[in-house]
Amino acid sequence: MNLDLLISNARIITMDPRRPRAERIGIWNGLVVGLDEELAGLRFTRTIDAGGKTLLPGFHDSHNHMSTFGRSLINIDAAGLTSLDELYAAIRERHECVPEGEWIVADAYNQHRLGGHPTRQALDAVAPGRSVIVNHNTTHLLVASTPVFERVGALSADWPVPSGGFIERDEHGEATGLVGEQAMGPFRDLTRPHSVEALAAAIGRASDFYLAEGITSVVEAGIGNSPVVGSSPIELAPYQLASEDGRLGVRAQLMVSMENLHEVTASPEDGIDLGVDLGLRTGLGDDKLSIGALKMFTDGAIGSRTAALTAPFCDHDTTGVMQFGEEELQRLARSAARAGWQLAVHAIGDHAVDVALNMIAGAREAAPANTKRHRIEHASIVRDDQLPRMAELGVIASTQPQFVSSLGDAVLAGVGDREDWTYRHRSIMDAGVRLACGSDRPVVSGNPLTAIRDMVVRRTSSGRAFSTDERVDVHTALAGYTRESAFAAHREDRLGQLSAGYHADFVLLDGDPLTSAPDAIPSIPIAATAVGGEFLYDPSGIGGR
Repeated sequence: MNLDLLISNARIITMDPRRPRAERIGIWNGLVVGLDEELAGLRFTRTIDAGGKTLLPGFHDSHNHMSTFGRSLINIDAAGLTSLDELYAAIRERHECVPEGEWIVADAYNQHRLGGHPTRQALDAVAPGRSVIVNHNTTHLLVASTPVFERVGALSADWPVPSGGFIERDEHGEATGLVGEQAMGPFRDLTRPHSVEALAAAIGRASDFYLAEGITSVVEAGIGNSPVVGSSPIELAPYQLASEDGRLGVRAQLMVSMENLHEVTASPEDGIDLGVDLGLRTGLGDDKLSIGALKMFTDGAIGSRTAALTAPFCDHDTTGVMQFGEEELQRLARSAARAGWQLAVHAIGDHAVDVALNMIAGAREAAPANTKRHRIEHASIVRDDQLPRMAELGVIASTQPQFVSSLGDAVLAGVGDREDWTYRHRSIMDAGVRLACGSDRPVVSGNPLTAIRDMVVRRTSSGRAFSTDERVDVHTALAGYTRESAFAAHREDRLGQLSAGYHADFVLLDGDPLTSAPDAIPSIPIAATAVGGEFLYDPSGIGGR
C-alpha cells in the first residue's frame, strides 16, 4: 500500500517539544503519519523535494472576524489613510462611480492617524444624499451621514440611546456623526442581515487571503446578532455553505455572540435556563467547521477610548464604557457555564479585566463540572495583581501582538504610565497563564509573521520601544500562533504541531524565522500553504499533481 505524500529536504519546525526538528514528513489521508526515521519502509505515491524550505504547522489565528474582513475587502479601506482629506476624497470617488441608492461603507479609519474623526456634515458634503457609514478600526465606533441618521431617527437629541452606547453631540445638541458601542446596532441594522450568499462569498475571500499568509485555521470571534460583531441572525448558514462548496479553505471555529442566548425551558435537573436554539453549545461540529466559545462583551477598545479603566485615559477625560452591567454579565456567565459553554470574554481595560475575572470565577463556581478553558479576549491592560488570579482561574489570554506596532503610538498616548501593563506577553506566561495569539482582523492587517516580529522586537510604527521587558523569543512567538492557539480552541490533540496523527496543515516558508533577523521575519515569502495535506495556496506549483 502506498501512502499519499512524502515531503523531503525540508527544514521542519514541528512545534512538538519532544522532537523540535525534522527533515522529512509523511502524509496519508490528510494526516501526518510520521517524521524522519518513523517513515522507514513506507512507500508514497508522490514525493516533493522542498528544496530546503522551512515547513511549519499552519498558523492558527485565535481571534479574527472572518466574514467582516471578507466584506471589508470590497469596501473602502481607510486603514492606510493619513488625513481626513484622503478619506473624504475616497468617499467622493466611490460616490461618483456607484449607482444611486447604493450604500458607501469605509472600514478601519483611525482618528489618531487622520487628525480627528470624520463628521456627518463632511460626509454629506462629499456624498450628497448618500447613506454612508465609516467604521472605526476597533469596530467600536462608526460615523454616519445624515440620511443614515434620518433612517434611524437619531438626529433628535431626545432619541433614546441604548444603555452602554453613546451618540456624540455638539454644544447645540447636533449629532456630529460619531456613534459608539451599543448605540451602533440600529445604524448597522439598516444594512443587515447580509444574505447567506453574500456572506459565503465574503468568507471565501477571507479564506483565500488567509491561506496566502500561511493561516490554516481560525477562530471567528462572534457570529449572530450583535451591535459590535456579527452579520446575520443565521450567520452559521453561510459558513456551512462555504464549507460545503469549497470556499472555506481554512478550518474555522465559530464563537457565538452572547446576545444570541435566550431563555429556554429545560429539565430542572439540568440547571440550564439560557441557550441557543436546540441547546447548541461549545463543541458541535467537526474539524473543518465547529462551534466554539460564547463571546461575551464587557468594555470597548483603547483606540476608541472606550476601554474600561480604573483611572481615566491620559488624553481623554473618561474611564471608558462598560457595554453591560456587571450583575447582568455575572448572571449570563453563570447560566452559560451551566449550559456547557466555554466563555470568551472581551476585556481590554484593567477594570474590564477585573469584571471578566469575576465572571469566570462565578462561572467556575456555578458549573464546576464544566471543564472548558475560559478565555479573556485581548487582555490588553493587565495589572500585576491580576496575573496570579488569571493563573489561579486557569484563564487563557487571547492576545493580538500586532497591536504593538499598528496601534502602539496612539495607545501609549492614552495609557501613559500604564505602558508596563499594556499588551503584555512575557509576564503573562511567566505567571503561568497560557497565551494564544490572533489578529482581531480587520482591526489590523493580521499577518502572523508581522505579529511574530512584534512579540520579539516590541516597537511601534514610529520606532518607539514599547515595554521591552515583555519581549519573547521567536520560537515562543511561533508557539503562540500554533500550539498555544490550538490549545485555546481545544484542538491541541490535532492542530498546532506536526506529529503523527495530527492534521497535515502546514506552511512552507522561503526562509527560516528562527535564524532570520527579527525585522526581516515579515518579509519571509509564503511559498505554499496546505490544509489536510492539500495544497490550497501554491503560486509556484510546489505541490504539483
